Amino acid sequence: MNGLSNGHVGKRKAGDIAFDEVDGFSAAQLFGQGVCYTYDDVIFHPGHIDFPATDVNLTTKLTRNISIRTPIVSSPMDTVTESDMAIAMASVGGAGFLHYNMTQDEQVAHLKAVKAHRLGYVTRPEVRGPDATLAECDALATSRGFTSVVVTDTGIIGGKLLGLVSSRDGDLVMDRSTKLKDVMTKATDLVTGKASDAIEKLEDALLASKKGKLPVVNDKGELVGLMTRASVKTKKLLPPPGAPSLDKKGRLLCGAAIGTRPADKDRAKALVAEGLDMVILDSSQGDSVYQIEMIKWLKDNLPELDVIGGNVVTQVQAKRLLEAGADGLRVGMGSGSICTTQEVCAVGRGQATAVYKCANLAAQFGVPIIADGGIQNSGHITKALTLGASVAMCGSMFAGTTEAPGEYFYDNGVRVKKYRGMGSLDAMAKGSDTRYLSESGHLKVAQGVSGTVKDKGPVIKMVPYLTHGVKQGFQDMGAKSMEHATELRNEGSMRMETRTGAAQKEGGVHDMHSYKKVAW
Repeated sequence: MNGLSNGHVGKRKAGDIAFDEVDGFSAAQLFGQGVCYTYDDVIFHPGHIDFPATDVNLTTKLTRNISIRTPIVSSPMDTVTESDMAIAMASVGGAGFLHYNMTQDEQVAHLKAVKAHRLGYVTRPEVRGPDATLAECDALATSRGFTSVVVTDTGIIGGKLLGLVSSRDGDLVMDRSTKLKDVMTKATDLVTGKASDAIEKLEDALLASKKGKLPVVNDKGELVGLMTRASVKTKKLLPPPGAPSLDKKGRLLCGAAIGTRPADKDRAKALVAEGLDMVILDSSQGDSVYQIEMIKWLKDNLPELDVIGGNVVTQVQAKRLLEAGADGLRVGMGSGSICTTQEVCAVGRGQATAVYKCANLAAQFGVPIIADGGIQNSGHITKALTLGASVAMCGSMFAGTTEAPGEYFYDNGVRVKKYRGMGSLDAMAKGSDTRYLSESGHLKVAQGVSGTVKDKGPVIKMVPYLTHGVKQGFQDMGAKSMEHATELRNEGSMRMETRTGAAQKEGGVHDMHSYKKVAW
């Protein structure tokens, strides 16, 4: 430990038994050496357990003014968070941040979809107009796996329900240019649900009807949503999601990322007009005059919007953004699985050290921080939270899930989705170079990579298990809540040490001829 004193007060004797009253190091001692550590470098000592893991309260601050029940959010990356992911994250008590590697209109459309979604309904049901063709249904079956299409007069949700086309309506029709209105089951012959009814009542009606689909309409006969037998079955097989994250109007909570260019001011206005709750200023290096000016502009012109600055990894960086008025900070630089900033640019910091240092400063401003990057398992989330982060942001953890953008494909027999860093040349070509302060026409140097990740299933299944893993970690440390963990850390009762490479290897699976690692 480089000669660092661990604060021992010597041996304490209890009768004839001698033991170390104080063992390990406090966070202040461990992170005060001038060495930066990652999550895997650090291991916590167990505390005293006098409560069950289910009693651990992980409710936390996402920003200065917004609290969430689950301290996990999804990253604003173009292969991680669009409307489907944001809906899923809010439904399990967390939140999602829409990426901005798309046009303003596209980002606003995704936000509208989140705000309009009603829990229990199918996310983004396929709706078409009466003149759409069976060929379009074939394309949907290939791209999204949907075998049914709802037909409305406008071709979108909110239009008058005209009918429903399932695979049985058109599978034997040879002419795939046949219009849906010629093969659909008409609305008068469908079992429908009332939008005013509770979700539970609609589910019961669907199951009682023994049908596969239940279009839900309002008093005017306009389509509000769709429920399916498959979605009800999936819901019953998943862990209970708990209370969702909602805004003041009872809609799902949703954040988004923007840049610091002049055009991003118009983007922010458009997003706020549709109910955006919080915004991330998306930059790999947030300590810039551009971000400081944008924070001040947003606080002056859109005071109802909570602003999250970043990314930062030092207290000097954080202080400037906090003084500018940031309502939250995003901490991390070069620690993501697809990020090469530390390798290419020689800047960054070990994530455990970055989180601890920035959290100490932000706490003095009453502002929470988001630990962004380096999260690979529930243990990393536990470490991020106990070192001072209020929330853990996941990118690679959620890439490849059902709700992540992109289509599944097979690579050497493995079902995968694409995943890329926002600093990769692929992402930059689409516009993300602004987050790396790159100007158009200049040479672009990649600070990330592109690749694939395995199919991980639905995030709505993953997050409850991750959360319970974190609760068990808190229990093992003797922390009953986020506030209690902060108290233990600040008073030095939470003890920890660094691990050698051999200790890290020993802490994982080893000495097995073969094994299958199943997380849950």
